[in-house]
Amino acid sequence: MAFALLRTCGARQALPLFERQLKVLSSTLAFSGESSAAVEKTPYKKDATLKTSPFCKTFLSTSVRKYSKKTAAPERAYDSDDDSDSDDERDRTPRRQRKERGNSEFWRRKMRTLHGVMDVNKDGVISYDDFMLLTEKFASLGHLDAKAKNEFRDIMRTTWEQQWGEITPYNLVTVEQYLTEMHHVVNDKDLKKKVHRFLPYLYKAVDKDRSGSISLNEFKLFFRCLGLTEENAAVSFAVIDKNGDGQITLDEFVKLGKDFFVSEKETHVSRMFWGPLVDH
Repeated sequence: MAFALLRTCGARQALPLFERQLKVLSSTLAFSGESSAAVEKTPYKKDATLKTSPFCKTFLSTSVRKYSKKTAAPERAYDSDDDSDSDDERDRTPRRQRKERGNSEFWRRKMRTLHGVMDVNKDGVISYDDFMLLTEKFASLGHLDAKAKNEFRDIMRTTWEQQWGEITPYNLVTVEQYLTEMHHVVNDKDLKKKVHRFLPYLYKAVDKDRSGSISLNEFKLFFRCLGLTEENAAVSFAVIDKNGDGQITLDEFVKLGKDFFVSEKETHVSRMFWGPLVDH
């Protein structure tokens, strides 16, 4: 009997609760019908109704996830690329605050040194003939096969035309013109990538045994092709062979040659890549 009484009482108490839930469900269905009709007429009224409905206020406050606005990524201090400078040469200041390269007297000494090396016939200016004389020196004294020789000539010809213009006996590059042009090159991202593209051919020409690295004797051949002494080669090799293993790989050779153009540090080992620097 106690069970029957409890069931009867429970049913009586549940009945009003059921009726309340039924009323809520009915009003919700009616609300949905009104909203659907309103949407067909004026689509934007649905949102206004949702905002004012007590039922939807509760629903929205518990079911909608709020997202914060995305913030812009911070500016990178340095934009690198495949031909980027060595780690110790990177300027990590923002681009808008970065100083131009090539304004130090040390850098100008290096470029005057290289101008003297490229002036093969020693007449005080660089001409297309100097480019070809240098090419022939590496082709004859070095160990390039016929295919590599032709590729090297093409690279040197293209380099001249892109950097100095037409091929004529009257197109002569003075020291000051060379300094001005190289200053432009090292401050231009695209041109800086091309400044060292002829170096692998110099390397192949002196890698006599095709071992993939050059020894001191092979580096002396490199200097001989440049018109420099073997004594200078020995001094330079001792400086640029940083790990002291007596060998310079192709990657090391190209990197050193490129760093010579872009480095502003007087202590950087690449300063000896093209021989001793001129005094002024």
